[in-house]
Amino acid sequence: MTAISTAPPLRRRLPLELIGGWEVGLLAFMVLLYVAGVFINPKFFGQADAFSAILRDAARFGVMAAGMTFVIVNKDLDLSVGSTFGLVATVFSLAFSQSYYDLGVWPSLIAAILAGLAVGLINGFFVTVLRVPSFITTLTMLFIGRGLVLGLTGGKTVSYSEKAASQAAWFVQIGETNALGFNNQILIFILVTIVGMVVLAKTRWGYETYATGGNELAATYAGIPTRRVRMRGYVLSALAATLAGLMSVAQDKGITSQYGQGAELIVIAAVIVGGASILGGRGRLLGGALGAILVTLIDKVLREGIPMTRTVKVGNIDMQVQGMAQLPPGAVPAFLGLILLLSVLIEPWIIRRNVFPRLFARMTGRPLPPIIEVGGVAIEGAQTKGSSASDRSMRARGPIGRFLSRRDAAAILLAIALWCVGLYLRPDFWGSIDNSFNLMLSFTEVGLLSIGMTYVIANGDIDLSVGSVLALSAATCAFLMKQLGFDPATAVFIALVAGAAAGLVNALLTVGFGLPAFVATLGMFYMARGIGAWLTAGRQLSSFPEVFNLLGRKLIDALTYFGIAPAKGTLVYDVAAALSVQTIFMVVVAIIAGVVLGKTPFGQMIYATGGNRRAAEYAGISTGRVRAISLVFSALCAACAGVIYVAFLRSFNPSAGQLRELDAIAAVIIGGGSIFGGYGTVLGALAGAAVIALIRALLSLQLILGNGQSFVMPQHWVNVFIGLILMVAVVGDVWIRQGDLIGSIRRRLAARRAIHPHAAS
Repeated sequence: MTAISTAPPLRRRLPLELIGGWEVGLLAFMVLLYVAGVFINPKFFGQADAFSAILRDAARFGVMAAGMTFVIVNKDLDLSVGSTFGLVATVFSLAFSQSYYDLGVWPSLIAAILAGLAVGLINGFFVTVLRVPSFITTLTMLFIGRGLVLGLTGGKTVSYSEKAASQAAWFVQIGETNALGFNNQILIFILVTIVGMVVLAKTRWGYETYATGGNELAATYAGIPTRRVRMRGYVLSALAATLAGLMSVAQDKGITSQYGQGAELIVIAAVIVGGASILGGRGRLLGGALGAILVTLIDKVLREGIPMTRTVKVGNIDMQVQGMAQLPPGAVPAFLGLILLLSVLIEPWIIRRNVFPRLFARMTGRPLPPIIEVGGVAIEGAQTKGSSASDRSMRARGPIGRFLSRRDAAAILLAIALWCVGLYLRPDFWGSIDNSFNLMLSFTEVGLLSIGMTYVIANGDIDLSVGSVLALSAATCAFLMKQLGFDPATAVFIALVAGAAAGLVNALLTVGFGLPAFVATLGMFYMARGIGAWLTAGRQLSSFPEVFNLLGRKLIDALTYFGIAPAKGTLVYDVAAALSVQTIFMVVVAIIAGVVLGKTPFGQMIYATGGNRRAAEYAGISTGRVRAISLVFSALCAACAGVIYVAFLRSFNPSAGQLRELDAIAAVIIGGGSIFGGYGTVLGALAGAAVIALIRALLSLQLILGNGQSFVMPQHWVNVFIGLILMVAVVGDVWIRQGDLIGSIRRRLAARRAIHPHAAS
């Protein structure tokens, strides 16, 4: 007799490795957002082609999101995808264009693919082999790639429409509409998404990726080659950006020097919005693809604007004029930065805490599901445990020995050497007093940023927002004086408050919500600059009160304005004519900050927090408070630099502070700070800032050649050099300072001599 089962039939569930409730929620939200777009702007969103246009624009970001998903699930980050996108497009365009190398389409494609592959291999090598933190590696590659794009194009547009149509028709078809009525880029997007979904969810590659991101140490013990897995993630990310860059040039048949700028924000936001965890080990590729569509849709809704009708009076006749009410420039990146921060907070504060299941359980009287423990973030890197440099400084004897054992000694000596190089190359110009103090003026901005950055890096954190906070404070100050008529003192005070507020947000997200500092400040990187451009409507402002402009003038100008100038020909007059107000301000800030960091208990708390946060907490140090104060101080230094920027140039430009975060980080690392925390001095940071300023001055120096002609390095290449210097400085910190590479070599040689004492003879 056969038993009859009374169990209910099993329900088929969605394959959770491919799709889950998060993706279903994204689809529902996109439908609601699209309906809102139709209501706001029916002329665009109400058309049949609108959705196809959104998918076309999302296709390139979706392809890049596929590669970025592998990186983020690995517990890494790739900030260089936008620059890789631009560099690949630039290499193809220069190779293919008749105005440059005029190669065929296949050699141009091969050159572009090799360029993208090289970026991925370099990123992977530095992160996995040289153990440089991923955000530093890819941030540096972002700036180097951006410098290469500007340098190779010379800031110009490259176009090849006629040649592309005649000699590369099949390639151009990638960016064209097919017989079915939609763009071929959408097909590529769908194909890449499907292949990526299968690879990540159903193959050994995906298993190794999830294991590495979930617990790298356990994955290593299980025999998974985690270093190779992480390297593979960066290569896939770079290849995805390469494909996206080629899709873009196939559509545009040319490039501009701004190609790919800001794409990294959209791609990272798309992957995080799609449900991936910045803590690693979690994420689905379909979510990243839907996130790319959602972010593009949000961008479209914000950019398209609302149709409106205005009444314009012409003579005695009222005329109805159709127009669009749009958000001002900067609003879109500000919103996207906010979306990035909110989406990053969703994972640790909603998903891992089981907020909705626990709420449903409370409402139905069921047992509460457990809260998932949030682990540490491997992406932050190992903290400093001490180095041989500290031991040598304690054993050093004599003033010279003690100086050479300092971590900032190399930066001081390098600054002196660079000064001597400039004096040798152009003694007629370099050695003048005016040039010396002009260098001090350009040095002040980086110097102020590096002072605040020293506190943050010594804590073991990072602040990627200082350049944008500089722009925000500068825009606030200029807007209040020019547009609202505020007096200079009030405008400066509010500008400093705005900078401090940005620092407070950074501190809240980093300390209060537990986000990695680089993620919190990356969001502020876009938000602050966007808000600054929003305030000024993307315009340049000038014509400020003269009493305000004195902040950027020579000291003698300020003394003359207040009627207390010394007599000409005196020593006091000569000194006042050489010194600038901003340099004096920076020196005062540097002295106070240096004394606090090096000679007070708070400074020791900073070093203890950066050296070993857990041990510092056991010692009774409020590490959260220390880190928060440091982030606010860094933002205040950036705000001061922004105010001085406006006073010195007597105008505000929306591009203020661009790439200055790279200069500030490089200055601190060159000056002996450790990217892992626990080290750093204000003197060393200022020496590092001097190195940066001197390198920029040397690269812009007009050299007189033997044939009487002159040569000046194009400024587009300067950031490439600064990025390379930062990378060398970080590798030196990891391997020479932290890893004691020289000491290890010395010990091996000594051991070899002990085993073979007569080998040398």
